[in-house]
Amino acid sequence: MSIFLYRLGHSIGRHRGMVVGLWLLVLVALGGAASTLGDRFDDSFSIPGTESQEGQDLLADRFGLTGASGQVLFEAKQGKITDSANAAEVETLVKAIDQVKGVSLTNPITAATPSLNDDQTAALGAIQFADEVPSNETLDDVEKAGTPAAGSPVDSYVGGQAYKSDSDPSKVPELLGLMVSFLILAVTFRSLIAAGMPILNSLVGVGVTITTVIVMSNLISISSTAPTLAEMLGLAVGIDYALFILSRHRAHLGEGLDPIESMSRALATAGSAVVFAGTTVIIALLGLTVAQIPVLTVMGVGAAFSVSVAVSAALTLLPAIALLLGERLRPKPKKPRRAKKSTKAAAPAAAGPRPAPVWVRAATRKPIITVVAVVVLLGIAAIPAFSLRLALPDNSTAPTDTTQRQTYDAITRTFGEGYNAPLAVTADIITSTDPQGTVQDLASAIAKLPNVVAVPQATPNQSADTGLVQVIPPGGQTDPATSDLVAELRAEAPALEKKYSVDTMLVTGQTAANIDASARLGEALLPFAAIVIGLSLILLMIVFRSIAVPIKATLGYLLSVGVALGAVVVVFEWGWADSLIPGLSEGPIVSFLPIFVMGVLFGLAMDYEMFLVSAIREHFVLSREPRQAVYDGFRASSRVVTAAALIMTSVFIAFVPAGTSTIQQIALGLAVGVFVDAFIVRMTLVPAVLVLLGRRAWWLPGWLDRVLPVVDVEGAALHRKVAFDDYEDQHAGTVLLARELVTEPDTAPIDLTVRSGEVCHVVAPDGVNPVALGRVLGGRRRAESGELVVDGLLLPEQREAVLRRTALLELEGAEHTEGSLEERVHDRVRLLTLSGRKRDELGASALAQVDQLVAAVAPQGARGALASAIVDAALGLCHDVDLFVLTGLEAQSAPKSSPRGARPSSSSPSRHARSAPRPTQRRIRRPRACRPTPTHRPRGPPFPMSTAL
Repeated sequence: MSIFLYRLGHSIGRHRGMVVGLWLLVLVALGGAASTLGDRFDDSFSIPGTESQEGQDLLADRFGLTGASGQVLFEAKQGKITDSANAAEVETLVKAIDQVKGVSLTNPITAATPSLNDDQTAALGAIQFADEVPSNETLDDVEKAGTPAAGSPVDSYVGGQAYKSDSDPSKVPELLGLMVSFLILAVTFRSLIAAGMPILNSLVGVGVTITTVIVMSNLISISSTAPTLAEMLGLAVGIDYALFILSRHRAHLGEGLDPIESMSRALATAGSAVVFAGTTVIIALLGLTVAQIPVLTVMGVGAAFSVSVAVSAALTLLPAIALLLGERLRPKPKKPRRAKKSTKAAAPAAAGPRPAPVWVRAATRKPIITVVAVVVLLGIAAIPAFSLRLALPDNSTAPTDTTQRQTYDAITRTFGEGYNAPLAVTADIITSTDPQGTVQDLASAIAKLPNVVAVPQATPNQSADTGLVQVIPPGGQTDPATSDLVAELRAEAPALEKKYSVDTMLVTGQTAANIDASARLGEALLPFAAIVIGLSLILLMIVFRSIAVPIKATLGYLLSVGVALGAVVVVFEWGWADSLIPGLSEGPIVSFLPIFVMGVLFGLAMDYEMFLVSAIREHFVLSREPRQAVYDGFRASSRVVTAAALIMTSVFIAFVPAGTSTIQQIALGLAVGVFVDAFIVRMTLVPAVLVLLGRRAWWLPGWLDRVLPVVDVEGAALHRKVAFDDYEDQHAGTVLLARELVTEPDTAPIDLTVRSGEVCHVVAPDGVNPVALGRVLGGRRRAESGELVVDGLLLPEQREAVLRRTALLELEGAEHTEGSLEERVHDRVRLLTLSGRKRDELGASALAQVDQLVAAVAPQGARGALASAIVDAALGLCHDVDLFVLTGLEAQSAPKSSPRGARPSSSSPSRHARSAPRPTQRRIRRPRACRPTPTHRPRGPPFPMSTAL
């Protein structure tokens, strides 16, 4: 990864203007498409596999109720709503609404079952829309048609499930959050230009994300909260990721590197960590599919897309802008302080900011006390999380100045809160001889249940095969009594079916669907937590090659999640912050908040774990002193981690005052979680635990170390690449370099240096299996330890590229054909190309190679498998193979009288500019014949490596 990002940095440096132009072009194109198409957000929930969804499908099929629903309340200013003047006004308004295209409304006064309140001062009508997501124009037309003229004797309220809040929340808090972020960046970078770059980068990424979400809302069902969630996450992670990369870039500039090289190295190091951190967030967000709720799945995908755009912008747009600014980002050299006259030696300057060493030493002075204190404190703060009460929001949580909230309040006042959350009960009555009577009997039985307030409607469909009964619960959708009634109706269904000879009673409707969604989300919480925790353990084990570090990081993450959810309960259930922001505790806590907060916070917690602990591990590898490594690593990374955490916290907090109830809850949970995780868990608990464990913190069983893949998220491969490039500048033509290479456990290390144009014979030292050595040199097997560079490519990081440039032939057991070398060459060439001209060129070049290889490897003649190996090597050197490794050479070329057990060897001929090992150790000797290969080789079809592993 780091090598790829290093090359990406150089590529961006050559085309930085084009990269910026492409980002702006994408932003303008998506913005134009979004403004043209508009949004079609849908807040309804469909939950495949639930009873409510089955019922919804039945209503659409049998009753034609496929679109969204709304409500209109008519209230008489004086007298009863049934008085002639009031009834005439209601009739006029009903006709006006019913004439709107795609809208159907029946007069609630003159209907077969009038919908009037107890004192007959109000009538409630049900609006049926043709579309699942009515357009804003249709909703506005209905609202306008239902508004009485001035002086009308009737007041009307239009709302219901189809109406969503279309008023844009105030952007002032978000702007304040961005200003706070800018100030933090300015203090961190000590440069206004550098401080503005992460914010500009994140704004472009958020613009691309939101416009994409708006465009996609015209194609798939997307919740209205999705754009705000994408904006919140995009700003937070976009600024943080840009901060990590830009701070490393300026550090390299301060070391004197030129801008392109500096940014390339920053991408290879900090950029690798950003890719890892962003990937963890994306995986966690995609884990929302565990709930199997399409709207929530789309929400998670949208948020994951926002993070992926932020990562892409940090890796491409930010470097391009930084390289356009060039030298203007180079930090100014610090002015040397005047030396004070003193007889005492000057104390060395403390590395990093002063608060860092003070804090880390205080946290680790008595590590056991720190660990116990932090765990107890966070455990107490997480206790309120056990009181979490979840539900999906309805119009009762909408802003008070919206029509849907005013309609909700008016219905509650005139009819009761339950009329805002009606339930629908369907039953199959196809076997009934009296459909109308059966439905009425069923409705009467349901009305007698304890929690049923009313049964305002009971009717069969036109084909008289399905009955529909509307049931009014005692409370709104978020009232626990409503959930209890749904459970009670489903429990009574078998008895009612038997008593009234009906089949398949289903409790459905939007209210039941939302209740089922909340239940499904609750059931998915534990599986999702198991996935996140398991993923955390595996990823951190791969990165840090440790058992203790992943366990410690995961337990700390769980404490952060507990505190975050506890804070949400305290503020939004217990109302402790209502004096600061009135109305926060009016609605329930949204059902998907725990899963969403757990997923996002997991990725963000891994960000801080990665940047802090990787620095500590790097110093431990160099010094092998665990306590000092904690001090040095903390000082090296604490400044950037502190700035990142403060920025992310301020961005999340900015969405609390002016967001919707759902956004407020998620923003507060993430803000508290990030703050606690960064400053209490990562920067206090983690150093104490690492000091307490000492060297044991970095222990990993050998077998597990060999099984786990190598993921370079710290940029270690870059340092090796730069070191090899410096070596290559002084020793041109080095094609294979091995230092302290151990191929098998408990064997002596091997040092090899091979230059281009050489054919080398390597005798394996005692205890080293020559076959294993050959496979390691050819990239077919991972070495136990040490460094290996083949053809300028690092192993194991660039193993796939090494496999394409090397060929391995094991002579022992290899198949071979009879005939002279010339005949074998011509037979193989015929299989490589159909062109006679290319066949002649390739054959002539291969024969020239064969002569040199025979002279170098088998001067007494090549027979059997050795002859086939020489032909394969010659053809490979004439095509795309840079390094050819043979094993078992001595066993093939030794005379028949040789004693058994003669040591086999590996031999590595090469092409014109690349070659195989020249030994540097005492037990590894250089062959007598070591001849250069030709500098020209014709191109042809791919070299068939039938004996390569």
